[in-house]
Amino acid sequence: MNRQRAAGPLFVAPFMVLFLLLFLAPLGYAAYLSLFQERLIGGTAFVGLDNYTQALSDPQFLHGIGRVALFFVIQVPVMLLLALAFALALDSGLLRLARVVRLGIFVPYAVPSVVAALMWGYLYGPDFGPFAQLGRSLSLPVPDFLGDGWMLASLANIVTWEFVGYNMIILYAALRTVPEELYEAAAVDGAGAWRIAWSIKLPALRPALMLTLLFSVIGSFQLFNEPKLLMTIAPDVISSSYTANLYAYTLAFTGQQVNYAATVSFLLGLVIVIASYAVLLTANRRRTP
Repeated sequence: MNRQRAAGPLFVAPFMVLFLLLFLAPLGYAAYLSLFQERLIGGTAFVGLDNYTQALSDPQFLHGIGRVALFFVIQVPVMLLLALAFALALDSGLLRLARVVRLGIFVPYAVPSVVAALMWGYLYGPDFGPFAQLGRSLSLPVPDFLGDGWMLASLANIVTWEFVGYNMIILYAALRTVPEELYEAAAVDGAGAWRIAWSIKLPALRPALMLTLLFSVIGSFQLFNEPKLLMTIAPDVISSSYTANLYAYTLAFTGQQVNYAATVSFLLGLVIVIASYAVLLTANRRRTP
């Protein structure tokens, strides 16, 4: 009996050690750094919450947060609606070559985000990009996809292309867990395909949709790879503080302001926690009669 009791902690120990070393320890060290400041005279000095006060009034940080919030509002609904539509279409059994279609939608997720950003950066190019060349050959106006007015939509398109398949797989897997007896009973009652989708499939997808929405909240506010790579071909549009995550990276590795970068990172994490909690709270209130 004592051996059985000891087996549980032993199985959990490797995870706890890695969790401590790779998550809690760096987090604690970052929190420690955020309370100090490097000064030309006097070296490192303890400043308490001064870095946080500075960050909360930093226009670059605040604009970066606002930009990714707008990105979330624009991109996430489109991505989840497409993922939902594809999942419902695959689950309907009416698609031919369903496995090929499912693989084709999922493949972009397997493409590294660096490769995806470089590929779409080439497609968006105003001089040699295929879209620009096609528009000029047809004498059609070509939007400046890398311009200030289109950049956020261009980034949203890249992220949507990358993650629609990932979210579709989550929703499709949730649909496959619905008992077939429910569909059969609904069909006997005279329900059509649209009625079954609305009354059975969508309610069954609520937990999976909530999961994908939470993942999207986290991913949107951590937006980094795509703007970082497109910054090289559109430096006048994407600045080093275009997103909050990119701003923290620039502070740490370009400006050598490690302490302030830790502060910005902590505040970004706090924003993500608040946004995620708000999403969960809103969803729970809607489900409560």
